[in-house]
Amino acid sequence: MFTSLTPSTMFTSLTPSTMFTSLTPSTMFTSLTPSTMFTSLTPSTMFTSVTPSTMFSSLTPSTMFSSLTPSTMFTSLTPSTMFTSLTPPSARHHLRVVSVPSFWPCLRFHVSSSVNMGSMRILIKGGKVVNDDFTQEADVYIENGIIQQVGKELMIPGGAKVIDASGKLVLPGGIDTSVHLQESFMNAAIQDDFYSGTKAALMGGTTMVLALSRALADAKACCDYALHVGVTWWGPKVHNEMETLVREHGVNSFQMYMAYKDMMMLKDSELYQVLQTCKDIGAIARVHAENGELVAESQKEALDLGISGPEGIEISRPEELESEATHRAVTIANRARCPIYLVNVSSASAGDMIAAAKMQGKVVHAETTVAHAVLNGSQYYHQDWAHAAAHVIAPPLRIDPDTPAYLMGLLGNDTLSVVASEHRPFGTKQRALGKDDFTKIPHGVAGVQDRMSVIWERGVVTGKMDENRFVAVTSSNAAKIYNLYPRKGRIIPGADADVVVWDPDATRTISVSTQVQGGDFNLYEGMRCHGVPLVTISRGRLVCENGVFMCAEGSGKFYPQRTFPDFLYKKMVQREKAYKGVARDPYSGDVAKVANAMKELGLGSLDGDTSGKGLNAARVQVGIRDLHESSFSLSGSQVDDHIPKRSSARILAPPGGRSSGIW
Repeated sequence: MFTSLTPSTMFTSLTPSTMFTSLTPSTMFTSLTPSTMFTSLTPSTMFTSVTPSTMFSSLTPSTMFSSLTPSTMFTSLTPSTMFTSLTPPSARHHLRVVSVPSFWPCLRFHVSSSVNMGSMRILIKGGKVVNDDFTQEADVYIENGIIQQVGKELMIPGGAKVIDASGKLVLPGGIDTSVHLQESFMNAAIQDDFYSGTKAALMGGTTMVLALSRALADAKACCDYALHVGVTWWGPKVHNEMETLVREHGVNSFQMYMAYKDMMMLKDSELYQVLQTCKDIGAIARVHAENGELVAESQKEALDLGISGPEGIEISRPEELESEATHRAVTIANRARCPIYLVNVSSASAGDMIAAAKMQGKVVHAETTVAHAVLNGSQYYHQDWAHAAAHVIAPPLRIDPDTPAYLMGLLGNDTLSVVASEHRPFGTKQRALGKDDFTKIPHGVAGVQDRMSVIWERGVVTGKMDENRFVAVTSSNAAKIYNLYPRKGRIIPGADADVVVWDPDATRTISVSTQVQGGDFNLYEGMRCHGVPLVTISRGRLVCENGVFMCAEGSGKFYPQRTFPDFLYKKMVQREKAYKGVARDPYSGDVAKVANAMKELGLGSLDGDTSGKGLNAARVQVGIRDLHESSFSLSGSQVDDHIPKRSSARILAPPGGRSSGIW
């Protein structure tokens, strides 16, 4: 068992003077006291699951140290590094004492943290693996944060945690492309920071979000995230900053607004230039399409009519203003030869515009939100002001009760590519900033936690999409559009282990009283949803199991995005290659001189004309009067002033005699 180990070789690098150089009685156990050291351990609980017959059942003399030799046993341990990882407990790391077999020569410490949880071995067994294009019965083995194997009868190393997924679906983790955390908007602070917001996302089966601030996210995010940046004005400085963000900071997504006049709205010419820049640098152009000029005028008109409540948002932002702007945005993008990604699609007419553009071969992708695909605008006319105001978003929910089902159908048939939460929760007190003026109600609703369950209930359960299309609109399409695929959005060997074990038959009832996400109102209060995430795994870390959250703050990772995603740009690049000139023989005839063109028309010369003729010269008389010429002169003189005037005589009776009567 120890034939190769001798006292002279076993600890050659360890001496009493070096072994514990950094440990002193005053520092070794500063945080441990007799009253706190083992408060949770009692003889009856300390080793309840350990017995002599089970403690070392898998260890034999021939296997116990097969890989250990004197030259490798302690190669990584030196006096200067042996205890470098032992620090006082912090928010993200804690020290845990692990029981050690009596034959081990020294006390061993293990640092457990969210960082090294990615090295867990997990076997998801017996489920149906669902990707956006097929479903298969297969097991999934995860190690080091990566999906290592997918299939049947896998060769699995020992020590893996086994998750029984029999009768369940195994899905790629959701990707939410519109999440607002730790921001302010319309003079109100959003009621979710990066910790609470990403925790809610993971609890709902979403393992990645797209947000707006990396500096705030790094310390708090629990799940992985990427960034997009708003472009609210245009100039050379913005152009340069966009290039820098793409080249040096891993940002490949920019959002532009055709609404919010005097806040974020771009003019058509500015939008055109931004789209051209996006095309040149290979970025994703996100556009919020509403006619901002007419929205501003409609808001004034509504207020003048005495309409100040939440219904004003539906009245002042009608469907036609969205569909007009959608058509205009697609047209501008097509002229700029830039793929376009339309956000917050809320109406049937805008959806029809997108469908028509796709039929014409234009490179257009679009997302709607959970709220628009599930609810209608009748909520704005609720008698309770707080209830009505809690539904205020832009574009607004549409008054037509058939619109949500229509949008869900567009998600199912691939007219709309993605469904996002547009998570931006506010409280009633914040919304009360607009109690007397609907234009001051902050726009935003909560939804990051409920997105996947609600879409499953209203999309899959109703038959508007199957489980593969559900994966596409909640995960895979977003990964493709934002150039994260197949590392994200797919369950295959080599992909990040972002996995959700989904129970399609389980149900839950949504309530603000049980939600993790911020805000004091839930749009889907009381909705009974089929489809529940039982287990959520984020980059190999088991972060949520049966409603229990176990993920450290700040354990999420920023994902830099690559430019020129094939899903958007491949067709556009190929299309530009198709533009070719016509091969023809060069023209060999005479070429007119530009200077003589006007002379040939008898209108004088274009160059060097100082005679008062040329373009302004009088036309040559050719025997007829030019009826366009007038005898009127601004000086008061007339052309016939040189003709003597004859004296006039007053005629009392017209020719034929004077008449009388009613005339």
